[in-house]
Amino acid sequence: MKIVLSDSKKGLSFTKEVAKENETSLIGHKVGEKIQGGSLGLAGYVLEITGGSDAAGFPLRKDIPGMKRTKIVIGFGVGRKHSTKGNLQKRTVSGSTISQSTSQINLKVSEYGQASLEQLGFVSKPKEQKEKAKA
Repeated sequence: MKIVLSDSKKGLSFTKEVAKENETSLIGHKVGEKIQGGSLGLAGYVLEITGGSDAAGFPLRKDIPGMKRTKIVIGFGVGRKHSTKGNLQKRTVSGSTISQSTSQINLKVSEYGQASLEQLGFVSKPKEQKEKAKA
């Protein structure tokens, strides 16, 4: 399972692959919950689960209970891009609870610990450089 950790102080995202034995500490938590970072090797950190995706790439949606995939009719929010007002579409999303089939979890740092994320083995994701088109 891969975790993507957002650091709002530095404006960076960090990624790390979680060991199999530490995955079980994440299973059963829901999107929006705060967890202790000690089980992920982040002693002193408090993390908030902001989202994720399952093995097939379907996003975890906070308002869908459980772990299963379901089809819902949505007009905006997670799982929907470029919505126009009043336009509804049927989309497949995953429930808000983390399960064995979850492949990525997005986390946000709520409280910081003693050591920095780089010292704890997290690798920062490079920012994408967008080239501006010359007029």
